[in-house]
Amino acid sequence: MPGELIDRIVDYASGISRFSDARFMAINSKGVAYRNGEFEGMESSSTSGYAIRLVNNSMGFVYTDSEDWQTVREKIDLLLPATKRIGKNRISETDPVKDSWKVDQKKKIEDISVEERIEIARRSDKLLESLGVAVRMNYVGDKKVVQSYRNSDGCSIDAEISRVSYYYVFGVFDGSQFEQSTGQFGASSGYEYLDSLDLEERLRSEVKAMKENLSAPALKPGTYDLVIGPEISGIVAHESCGHPTEYDRIIGREGALAGESFLTGKQFPYRIGSEAVSVIDDPTFNMSYGHYKYDDEGVKARKRYLYRKGFTDEFILNRESAAMLGVEPNGGGRSSSWNMEPLARMSTTYIEPGEYELEELFEEIRSGVYMKSFTEWNIDDIRFNEKYVGKESYLIENGEVRGRIRRPTLETNTVKFYSSIDAVAKDLDFFAGNCGKGEPMQGVDVWMGGPHARLRNMYLK
Repeated sequence: MPGELIDRIVDYASGISRFSDARFMAINSKGVAYRNGEFEGMESSSTSGYAIRLVNNSMGFVYTDSEDWQTVREKIDLLLPATKRIGKNRISETDPVKDSWKVDQKKKIEDISVEERIEIARRSDKLLESLGVAVRMNYVGDKKVVQSYRNSDGCSIDAEISRVSYYYVFGVFDGSQFEQSTGQFGASSGYEYLDSLDLEERLRSEVKAMKENLSAPALKPGTYDLVIGPEISGIVAHESCGHPTEYDRIIGREGALAGESFLTGKQFPYRIGSEAVSVIDDPTFNMSYGHYKYDDEGVKARKRYLYRKGFTDEFILNRESAAMLGVEPNGGGRSSSWNMEPLARMSTTYIEPGEYELEELFEEIRSGVYMKSFTEWNIDDIRFNEKYVGKESYLIENGEVRGRIRRPTLETNTVKFYSSIDAVAKDLDFFAGNCGKGEPMQGVDVWMGGPHARLRNMYLK
């Protein structure tokens, strides 16, 4: 039976190393796509194997998909001499935990037929066609991960994680004018999550907004007060807070890969914004697309304030980076598969809601812009200089949301963005994503979101 060697692996490895751990993962995923009235195809993958880590004078990893003990033992024995050489060997050890957990499902992934998956995508395609959308693609995907973790300290954790996702992209034309919309949703759940999305209403509303955009006027460049929606709060929280507070980026380990951090070399706590701003990463957020109870190194997950009241507060850590800092790991070690090392990663990253009603954000604005969602964004590799282009956007005049405007653009930097926030609303919404990092590239499921927020005196064009 796949995975049954894990206890034997750790028993053996613990006798030849100062610290050892083993992780078994079995990943089964499926996805179907429907494009412009035609079933485009289905992808399906199934993979399983072990990640084994030994720590002596240095740290070493080995991976195998074999379920033959002699083969696995030979791989461990080949790794052992390398760990006897002097090198990096700091790793944070924690009190051992024994637990078993799983994501609850009402409409279980394993009970959904291929035909039912296709029908969900086909139904959205037909709806978009009926609304006059010429270019369209809908994708429905799911993933089931069965995972076990053991280490030489006595940690023993078993988990079953189920995730469901839906993605669309469509474009509308009017002569030479074109507008495009994308949306990505996901949750740790069964297929009941898709029922809760009310996809028909979402798609109808989005098509209407994009058609109105085609004839909307451009914004006159100038300085405006700005209200942003949860979709923009989310991408900002993920890119300009989550990534720069991953500790491996701060120390340069990801410098030639995913990028570095503007926080490198700063004195902490470092002021990044106004007192109104706090940003959280929380893997325990129920049903989040990035939800987990324990990370991929057997560390209990918990809520982390990355920015708190305008200052840096905590970094995202795996066992290795926590040992470098001399602190306890905080459950940030994630790996996309059994043959990948656990890196410091985000899970559910969001700007913390404030105390304002949404209407109160608009009331004090005489001349402003409401950027509800984005059609484009980019940010530099240290996560400091950034740009957001509005998708659904409006003018604000004397406290009221007025006519639509097309593609207002904000170019700013992380400190100016967060320093300009003076009010944060009570609402909270999330969107799914797949975050890439490392070499080989690892994509992990995440949620990002936040409330509406108001920024003062921002230059927009």
